[in-house]
Amino acid sequence: MPILRLALPTPLRCLFDYLPPADIGSDELTHLLPGCRLSVPFGKRELTGYLVEIVEQSEVGTDQLKHAISLLDATPLVESSLLDLCAWAARYYHHPPGEVFLAAFPQKLRQGEPAPALGEPHWALTSEGMGLPEGALKRSARQASALALLQSSNALAEQELLDAGISKAVLRSMRDKALVARELLLPPTEPPTTNTPLTVNAAQQTVLEPLTAALGSFSAHLLEGVTGSGKTEVYLQWIAAALARGQQALVLIPEIGLTPQTVARFETRFNANIVVLHSGVTPTQRLAAWQSAASGRADIVIGTRSAVFTPMPRLGLTIVDEEHDGSYKQQDGFRYSARDVAIKRAQLTSTPILLGSATPALESLHNALLGRYQHHRLPARAGASTLPELQAIDLRKQPLEAGFSPALVSAVEGTLTAGKQVLLFLNRRGFAPSLQCHDCGWVAQCKSCDARFTVHRRQRQLRCHHCGAKTGLPERCGDCHSGHLLTYGLGTEQAEDFLTGRFQAWPIERVDSDTMQSRTAMSELVDRVNTGQPCILLGTQMLTKGHHFTGVGLVGVIDADALMFSPDFRGEERMAQLLTQVAGRAGRGTTPGRVLLQTHHPDHPALQAMLIDSYHDRAKALLSQREATGMPPFGHLLVLRCDSVNAQAGEAFLANVRRLTAPAVPKNVSMLGPFPSAMPRRAGRYRLQLLARAGSRAAIQQVAQELVWHAQQQKSSGNLKWSIDIDPLEIL
Repeated sequence: MPILRLALPTPLRCLFDYLPPADIGSDELTHLLPGCRLSVPFGKRELTGYLVEIVEQSEVGTDQLKHAISLLDATPLVESSLLDLCAWAARYYHHPPGEVFLAAFPQKLRQGEPAPALGEPHWALTSEGMGLPEGALKRSARQASALALLQSSNALAEQELLDAGISKAVLRSMRDKALVARELLLPPTEPPTTNTPLTVNAAQQTVLEPLTAALGSFSAHLLEGVTGSGKTEVYLQWIAAALARGQQALVLIPEIGLTPQTVARFETRFNANIVVLHSGVTPTQRLAAWQSAASGRADIVIGTRSAVFTPMPRLGLTIVDEEHDGSYKQQDGFRYSARDVAIKRAQLTSTPILLGSATPALESLHNALLGRYQHHRLPARAGASTLPELQAIDLRKQPLEAGFSPALVSAVEGTLTAGKQVLLFLNRRGFAPSLQCHDCGWVAQCKSCDARFTVHRRQRQLRCHHCGAKTGLPERCGDCHSGHLLTYGLGTEQAEDFLTGRFQAWPIERVDSDTMQSRTAMSELVDRVNTGQPCILLGTQMLTKGHHFTGVGLVGVIDADALMFSPDFRGEERMAQLLTQVAGRAGRGTTPGRVLLQTHHPDHPALQAMLIDSYHDRAKALLSQREATGMPPFGHLLVLRCDSVNAQAGEAFLANVRRLTAPAVPKNVSMLGPFPSAMPRRAGRYRLQLLARAGSRAAIQQVAQELVWHAQQQKSSGNLKWSIDIDPLEIL
């Protein structure tokens, strides 16, 4: 009897063997293929498993194997290449395979629900119903109306009948009489067409030619184009070429907030079936979009990180927009990089992939400079717009109001008076990041984290931005009961208060996670801003990611110093990316833009480099620094993390794992730790980590395998949790 090897949603890093369901026929068993779901017993529970392979032997005796309960799908729901991708991801990231396979299925299918049949419900007359004469069923006016409508058509959509006043109860009554039947019909598919594209410039055409030639085989491409250079037009014309070949296109974007404007632009260009996948859609909407993609009916899939696992049998190309963005890396649970997984998927499906950014990640730029990726550049803005001028404002000895210098206030006023828009960047939400007693020095501290509470004055609350704890805004000191409490630092809420009082004649739009909570908030904001009326946009990095605001004439960075002194080895890279991206929002129309950076350190080398060098030149300099230190992309990292309610237990766990792993660690691998995370305590749990660095990917994978194996063998209290992070974005 064949043995079914399944991935189950458990924290165990292995596959599980089962015998086929007892009631399955031999013919059905012969046609059983990987990609189907089965319901299986697992201890006292019943789980939904994913068939990975069918084998002849098991390490467990056949007499000890259990039968699967039932087969949930007669045919595979996903293509074989996607199964291979999940298996690769489980191995590369050393994550339980069952949890990886979950990523390829929407929530309803994970729960074991049957895959809904494709199609829209229609009603048609049966042979008995067709035999009725016109004007029959007079005793029931509604049934007579339904009969008349159906006699004039082969089949009518259920919604059309409902719109005509025919209820579902009437239709069910007629079905009980065998006069009508309900069936699911797929609407006829029309070949996708493309509306007239924009005329590309010579630089864009130079990029498009090799991309179009690459369709049909695997190749990786990096498109490095300055902000406003027309990267999206390259995407659209490349997709048009793939659609003409009968292929599907997968487009990954970093944030939900970018979805509405991206979809709108794609819908304007293509008469095609476009579906959207991100965490903001409902489970029912996600299932419908997933099925459309899996059946091949969707021509274009646009989605955030998790969309990389969407089944697409006709996949022809993949685009990862803003490929440098940290949002592509999952930071908990299954810690994967959607960008890297997308590259592996392109390889498995023999299709090309394009990574696009004005500020490529150093890893991507390094691969391009080595020739592993084909490197394409768009060094100038498209059309008449030009790159903005950058200037530092020295804050030393300057009088400040809510963090604003006189020079920045004057520039804002001049820009608004000239009929242009202003974008002000401050990457801290809330009113102020700290509340302190002026008499005794007491600071409002989160009880569960090693972090200060942030003041949210509008809601009269103190909030922890790490664990989510909230408490009322106190009127007196928690220690000496003095009423002399002061706020320190600046947040978007405080900046908005100042701007509202200073620029009453112009609308002010605050953009942060506190104000952009509804699904439509960002799209409504974009619509308001794109009217072109003078306004002030004040926000966090939500404003920096790919938004195209043609009316912005001035960008002001209120606190550039907050980006300048990061302890993480990627800190300077992130600062250069963020400042370049936010500066790129200025001058995207016909009027040249300005960018003002407020700083107390105008002579800092990193800031001077921003003012003088292009991002490309700065990135090459940073690559030289990385090479000297052996850090990525010239070295490879992993972090083994643990958290527990007892700091000593966590430290002992990691120390023991390191000791047991040490004999198998290659000589060219260095290990550090255990040491506390940058925030040692979060949500009441103590966090520690173990860092490994190697010169080769093979060596880091070998160490990861050893660490995971020994971590799994350790006996620890139920309060201790551990995880491994391959290619971490942060190590502090």
